[in-house]
Amino acid sequence: MNRKIKKVAVLGSGVMGSRIACHFANIGLDVLLLDIVPRELNEKEQAKGLSLEHPAVRNRIVNDSLTFALKSNPSPIYDKAFAKRIKTGNFDDDFSKIKDADWIIEVVIERLDIKQQIFEKVDALRKPGALVTSNTSGIPIAMMSEGRSDDFQKHFCGTHFFNPPRYLKLFEVIPGPKTDQSVLDFFMHYGDLYLGKTTVLCKDTPAFIANRVGVFSMMAIMHTMNEMGLTPKQVDSLTGPLTGRPKSATFRTADVVGIDTLAKVAKGVADNCPNDESKDLFVLPDYIHKMIENKWLGSKTKQGFFKKVKDETGKSQILGLDLNDLEYKPIEKTNFPTVAMAKPIDDLKERLVAINKGQDKAAEFLKKVNMLVFKYVSFRIPEISDELYRIDEAIKAGFGWELGPFEIWDTLGVERMTAKMKEAGLAPAEWVDAFLAAGHSSFYKTENGQKVYYDIPSKTYKSIPGAEAFIILDNLREQAPVWKNSGTILHDIGDGVLNLEFRTKMNAIGGEVIEGINKSIELAEQEGWKGLVIGNDAANFSAGANLAMILMTAAEQEYDELNFMIKAFQDTMMRVRYSSIPVVTAPHGLALGGGCEMSMHADKVQASAETYTGLVEFGVGLLPAGGGTKETTKRVAESIGEGDVVINKLREAFVNIATAKVATSAYEAMNMGLFRKGIDEVTLNQDRLIADAKASVLELYNAGYTMPTPAMVKVQGRSALGTLMVGTHAFRLGNYASDHDRLIADKIAYVMCGGDLTMPQEVSEQYLLDLEREAFLSLCGTQKTLERIQHMLQKGKPLRN
Repeated sequence: MNRKIKKVAVLGSGVMGSRIACHFANIGLDVLLLDIVPRELNEKEQAKGLSLEHPAVRNRIVNDSLTFALKSNPSPIYDKAFAKRIKTGNFDDDFSKIKDADWIIEVVIERLDIKQQIFEKVDALRKPGALVTSNTSGIPIAMMSEGRSDDFQKHFCGTHFFNPPRYLKLFEVIPGPKTDQSVLDFFMHYGDLYLGKTTVLCKDTPAFIANRVGVFSMMAIMHTMNEMGLTPKQVDSLTGPLTGRPKSATFRTADVVGIDTLAKVAKGVADNCPNDESKDLFVLPDYIHKMIENKWLGSKTKQGFFKKVKDETGKSQILGLDLNDLEYKPIEKTNFPTVAMAKPIDDLKERLVAINKGQDKAAEFLKKVNMLVFKYVSFRIPEISDELYRIDEAIKAGFGWELGPFEIWDTLGVERMTAKMKEAGLAPAEWVDAFLAAGHSSFYKTENGQKVYYDIPSKTYKSIPGAEAFIILDNLREQAPVWKNSGTILHDIGDGVLNLEFRTKMNAIGGEVIEGINKSIELAEQEGWKGLVIGNDAANFSAGANLAMILMTAAEQEYDELNFMIKAFQDTMMRVRYSSIPVVTAPHGLALGGGCEMSMHADKVQASAETYTGLVEFGVGLLPAGGGTKETTKRVAESIGEGDVVINKLREAFVNIATAKVATSAYEAMNMGLFRKGIDEVTLNQDRLIADAKASVLELYNAGYTMPTPAMVKVQGRSALGTLMVGTHAFRLGNYASDHDRLIADKIAYVMCGGDLTMPQEVSEQYLLDLEREAFLSLCGTQKTLERIQHMLQKGKPLRN
């Protein structure tokens, strides 16, 4: 574990290579990205009179690939400035530079002969002890290292990222026949702590773990769909968020991945796993062959199972492929009673149990698919993994399932589902019968706040290696909470630290959350706790304030009640700022509006790298009034240094609020001033987030934490206000903004400048909070704002009016 990685060489700059390079740059490494030299000039190069020997031509492939990656959406990089850490070159001129690399990763075409040629060159140039890996998705690791030096083979293994590398958490580590154990231990640790990944140790078997099980699941779904006469759209309505899987579900995922890629993996398993008891399900349906023949490969050819077209009015429309006649047709709305019954159930496990009790075609389809998958994973032990938890972790991290196959089996009841499987002729592996005969009823249990798994060889329950580094709130459900109400739970997470978990829909902030925050701080202060973490394990930290409550109160013109609500929110944020115990927030996913304001008032933010945060109230016709506008103004004033032009910094912050700009990573949030450089920190692996936030609380406590002293804020008054309002007027004249947009922007400017003051002066935080609240209430009294709030609640996106 003393090994240090400072420089990485990425060999191959295609879709995966360029994005892997970006993720290495994300974590602060120096990256060398190489690819082949072009064999001929393109039209632009010919027009410029360049030759094949010109440096711009020789590096064209690698530079174009990296440029394309950096422009892609979603971005592969946390901060555009990080791209400067990547140097490019080509295999002919720059290959010798790999001698300085601590880790060399091959990401070239999936051909064994080409990979072997690359590794022969690498072996001759690498420094002794340098790590060498392949990102192959299925070529046997043993075959790639044949004939290489002993030192090469000791330091060689597979390291399989999933696309896109920044966003998909899986990092499969696959040993070769001579890989040193210390190398495997290093990658398991490094992938988790530094790359921010779920690291899964695999065996060198076809498709490793995630693709083996994930593609089987997709093939099982396709075959079952054919048997039951369902359509791709109907199946996607069942195999997406309803059952704890990504929005892209099955067939949209196939389109994104590529029909040809899916077929290649399925064929690879069918050809290379002759003893797989379910290999017949890897046989591709006829329509897949026809789609490949027609080059209907999905997103990359603009049509696959789905196709976007424009109707006669020019409006975009999604058509679905009819698998009977292979014609694209309008998609019919799905309507299953089981789906209608299950959708309102928020808890995934409860929803899955309810679906499993259904009797319609949708429920029967999901039962059949579950049984096929349960059978399959039971037989993959010990072939692809000795431990069942590795299969669950790989499929969750690689395919985005919220629960892995064994976790779903637990949820539906192992004994009950096993009996059903046998009735259907889908009996699982023999070890499952032995497991049940021994009196066990679940593959996982919670012991002393830690999740343990059933270990098949020893027939005992064991701790998941490395899990002690994580604090998973679901594992604390069995212990009594310190306090709770209808929307929050206060947990003891050890060492004298509390954690407040939100439990509302989208973790929206309403009265119950406000009560929870105040009660948590009160209990911590009165009972001698060391500090408080505000964090959760949900998909999102908080989507912001409870808009439905604001709309209802404003529509009924209960302005005194609305004033009370906003004042309570402001006071709570100030309580987060000024308390006698350290408060650390742990934002991740969406942390919008009030969720952003809460972090801006914490003593410290321990943010997931994948945090999408911003003051977005403008989008619903409002301005940040939970202290967000005040705090932005305060931070601008505190950041002014000698030689700075005050109005430029103020304008930049004003534009961020007035355009509802959202940071697309924690690092971008620092650049926007939402998080503080040098104070707030970033966690790469979100599973470690609450544990890291707890460590931050203890660090503040042990350093002798004292309550901050309220500060005065320097505001610029009338001169700055005039400048900002000239800008809003110009935007309206240019038709870039509506009249209502301008009204909101002018009110934001008024607050940020401290009102219509004749000259710059210092004001209190409460003065700015009062201006915020006054402006917020005045906007709530406009019909346009009420329309925007209602539109957001109904459609989930802003309305411009």
